[in-house]
Parts: sequence; structure tokens; C-alpha cells
Amino acid sequence: DNTANQGICPDGWHLPTDEEWTTLTTYLGGESVAGGKLKEAGTAHWESPNISATNEIGFTALPGGSRNYFDALFNHNGIKGFWWSSTDVAGPVLVRNLRFDDAGIVRYTINKSFGYSVRCVRD
Repeated sequence: DNTANQGICPDGWHLPTDEEWTTLTTYLGGESVAGGKLKEAGTAHWESPNISATNEIGFTALPGGSRNYFDALFNHNGIKGFWWSSTDVAGPVLVRNLRFDDAGIVRYTINKSFGYSVRCVRD
């Protein structure tokens, strides 16, 4: 079990792997459209225009932003949401990002010191 998963999710749940995020993205039609299908619809939490936000599968992704490790400041609240995976890639971790001005979902690696959201998956 990955150290990123220790103590994060309750018993019977786990932090999703990169493969599980990719499976969800593929199921929703690919990286160019999956973000909109995951985001909470409307602009109660997301800044306008919150492009293509339909919350099609009830994921209700919110724009929690991120916390920088170097200055401990929170950024991007209302405009971006970031989620950890449990998959390490020689140090960095694969993550996902959604934006208020895009229907897509972005996959990339980031230093483990950043503060991002988690979404637990039932075992």
C-alpha cells in the first residue's frame, strides 16, 4: 500500500490509483470532456463560466484549489480542483486537475508536498 493512502480513507475505501482515474476518464468520453461531466453544475462554487459542467454521474467535483508547500498559501479556490491518485512515479505523484474554464481533465505529476483534495473509492 502506498504511503499517500495511509490514514486518508476510512476502512473499506482507498485512494484511487492512476489507472482507476484513467478508467473513469475513459468511461466519460476521454480527457477533453470528462472534467465537465465530473464538475458540480452551476456557479455556486465554481467561477463562471464553469464550462460544460453537468455532474453527469453525481461526482460533484468542487473547486477546492490547492495549498502551496513553499509558502503555505491556498490558491485557485473557485477556479480549479486538484485530486491525488495513489500512484507514485519515482517521487512525484500522478494527479488530476479540473478548471472552471475547461471541460477537460488534466493528468500530470506533482511534488507530494502540495495540498490537494482526495476522493476515496470503495474497495
